[in-house]
Amino acid sequence: MPKTTPALRSEWSLPVIAVTTALFLAFGKGWLADLSSNTLRFVLLSAWLFGAMMMSAFGVVRHAETLAEKLGEPFGTLILTLAVTGMEVMMIAALMYAGGDSASMLARDAMFAVVMIVLNGMVGLSLIVGGLRYHEQAYNLQGASAFLAVIMPLAALGLVLPNLTVTSPGPTLSGRQSAFLIFMSLVLYGVFLAIQTLRHRDYFIGPGDKTAHSLARGRKDRGSVLYHTVLVLLYAAPVVILSKQMAAPINYVINALGAPPALAGFIISVLILSPESLGATRAALANELQRSVNILLGSVLASISLTIPSVLLLAFFTGRTVVLGLDAVDTLQLILALGLSMITFASERTNVLLGAVHLLLFLTYLMLLFER
Repeated sequence: MPKTTPALRSEWSLPVIAVTTALFLAFGKGWLADLSSNTLRFVLLSAWLFGAMMMSAFGVVRHAETLAEKLGEPFGTLILTLAVTGMEVMMIAALMYAGGDSASMLARDAMFAVVMIVLNGMVGLSLIVGGLRYHEQAYNLQGASAFLAVIMPLAALGLVLPNLTVTSPGPTLSGRQSAFLIFMSLVLYGVFLAIQTLRHRDYFIGPGDKTAHSLARGRKDRGSVLYHTVLVLLYAAPVVILSKQMAAPINYVINALGAPPALAGFIISVLILSPESLGATRAALANELQRSVNILLGSVLASISLTIPSVLLLAFFTGRTVVLGLDAVDTLQLILALGLSMITFASERTNVLLGAVHLLLFLTYLMLLFER
C-alpha cells in the first residue's frame, strides 16, 4: 500500500478528466448551444473544456515518457510520437465527421500547422535554448537525414500535388490517386519504422549513446510497462471524446474574431503538441539534442504519414470531400521550412543562429495566418 498510494495520488487529474468528460457528454450539447448569449459562460466553459483536454494530453505524454525511459531509444520517442499523433489523428477524424463538408480543409490545415509549429517554432526554440546554454550541440546526422528523406516527399505529395492534378476538381485527389497516396504513406512509414527500430537503431541514438540512458537515471521505476500503457490509453480517450465538444468554442472564436478557418487547425495542433514540445525543449536544455530531434521530426513524419491515410479513408467511407492542397502562400512557407531544415540538419552540430532563423519563419507563419 505505501507504494501504491503515491502512484494513485499522482493520477489525481484522471478522475477530474473523467467527470468532465461525463458531464460534457451528458450536457455539453445544451451548454454549448448558444455561446454568443453569455460571454462569461463561454469563457468558463471553454477554459474548463480546454483545461481538461490539456490535462489529458499531458497525462498521455507523462506516461509515454516513462515508457520511453523503460524501453530506451529509439523506442521511447517512437512511443511518445505515436501516442501524440494518435490523439491528433483521432481528434481530426472526429471533428471532420461531426463537421461534414464544412470541415473539408481541417486535416490539411492541421498537418500544415504541425509542420510550421514543429519544424520552425519548436526546432527553433530547442536550438536557441540549447545553443545559449551549450554554444553548440551534437546529434546523429544520419537519423535526421532519414527523417527528412521521408518527410519531404510525403509533404510534397500530400500537400502540394493535389493543386497540380486535373483528374478531380480543385485541390483534391481522385479515388485512384488517394488510394496510391494511402499506400505510399503507409509503406514509407512502415519502412522507416523498420529502419528506426530494427536495422539502424544507432542512427537515432545520440553521440556516445547518452540519449538512451540519461533520462532513465533521473527517475525511479514507477510501475510496469503494462501499467503505463493502460494509463496512456485512459488519458488519450477523453481527448478524442471531447474533441467534438471542442468544435463549438473553436468555431465561435473564429466567427467572433473574423479569423480564417485555418485557425481551427492551428488550435488543434497547439493543443496536441504542447506537452510534446515541452519534452523536446527539456531534452535540449539537458544537452540531449538527439532526443529533441527524434521527438520533433518524428512528430512531423507521423502526423503526415498517419493523418493522410486516415482522412482519405474517412472520406472514402463517408463520401465526403477532403481538400489537401495548400495555396500558393502556404506552399512557399512549406518549401522554406523543408529547405531550411535540410540546411540545419546538414551539419553534425547546431547553434543559436540556425534556431533564430527557424523561429523567425514561425513568426512569419503566425502573421500570414491572420493577414494575407
